[in-house]
Amino acid sequence: MGGLHGPEHLKQWFAPKPYQITECELDLRPGGVFRIRMVGPDDFDTGHGTPGCVLEVVENKTLTWTSALGPGFRPNETGEGCESFPMTAIVTFEDAGNGKTAYRAVALHKDAKDKAAHEQMGFHDGWGTVAAQLEEFAKALKVSA
Repeated sequence: MGGLHGPEHLKQWFAPKPYQITECELDLRPGGVFRIRMVGPDDFDTGHGTPGCVLEVVENKTLTWTSALGPGFRPNETGEGCESFPMTAIVTFEDAGNGKTAYRAVALHKDAKDKAAHEQMGFHDGWGTVAAQLEEFAKALKVSA
């Protein structure tokens, strides 16, 4: 799945620079684990991360995961900061022609309050930035292939 062949690939592009993912567990199958630890400036640290659950994987097209469930579809507890609200993420990749890929990231929240909290953390800018980072990472993979 492009930049989603496993944790080492995801670590290369999924955190908007200067933030970085220092820990990542990713099992690309329904019920698999999705866990990241992101660190950055001003002592930002998501902590070790409560593991989320992969809901759907369509090779080279879709990755859907949620923090509301843990691995094996078990109900999850919320944490603090970035983990203080449950969310479901749907990331899709589509052929846009001319060797380009359309990337779309959608975050689903329980209510307007959780959505607003995520937006305050920079969701739109951050996930937009990672799209450009994914493009650079994909180009580097293509060159080395």
